[in-house]
Amino acid sequence: MAPQSVAEERRSRLLEFVRQEGFASLPALASEMQVSESTIRRDLDSLEESGSAKRTHGGVFYTGPSPKLQHFDQRQKTHWEKKQAIAATASQLIEDGDTILLDGGSTTYELARLLVGRPLQIVTNSLPVANLFTTSDVDLVMIGGSVHPRTGVSLGPYANAMLAEINVRRAVLSVAGINDKGYFNSNLLLVETERAMMRAADSVIVVADSTKFGQSSLARLVGLGDIDTLVVDNEVPPEWQARIGNAGVEVIVADRQETTTRGSAE
Repeated sequence: MAPQSVAEERRSRLLEFVRQEGFASLPALASEMQVSESTIRRDLDSLEESGSAKRTHGGVFYTGPSPKLQHFDQRQKTHWEKKQAIAATASQLIEDGDTILLDGGSTTYELARLLVGRPLQIVTNSLPVANLFTTSDVDLVMIGGSVHPRTGVSLGPYANAMLAEINVRRAVLSVAGINDKGYFNSNLLLVETERAMMRAADSVIVVADSTKFGQSSLARLVGLGDIDTLVVDNEVPPEWQARIGNAGVEVIVADRQETTTRGSAE
């Protein structure tokens, strides 16, 4: 077997071990794999680059997708590089000690991966997102309610009632479409729960890749100017950036790190 194949097999076993444990220390991984800690560090660099794991002080967390929600995993792979860029930019808006509410979108999941290991309070209605934090040191609050079987998010009146009793500094939401009428998602109950999320937050951030623009869906969430910040990739046309900026929303473009301030546009 070629040396590269040996490394790939070891990394696969290492990732499965971390997935089952949730968190593992470097000495434990070196002992389990029967290799040096320096070899483990190189393996972890590769796994972290792929988004499957995240190193933190003293060890590594599993940050791969939930293996039991096929529909979610399929959506997660769509426009992955755009979602990663948006998530990386959105993570810079979040300060240590913040209380953050995350919905169950695939882009918010990419953001959640980057937040593992940071000192935060996380509130979410997403089983895949909650799963990322169950073995970390964050203060995790799971919103209850009826769980949508394909996406693993809780929604409906019980979720909304719980959200009415909490307050967070920032809510980060994803959407299925953006057009002149506002922001849209495909599930009526989900939209009601996301509105409850918005009411619970001091500020609202929407993360959306360029494929969502000019699109509609079943249920309108809110109007264009009813959020605080929109984080997008750099393929969003300048006219859309101007339109949303003129609605009073801060538009932040991933990769280029350019910001459209409230009431103005690029």
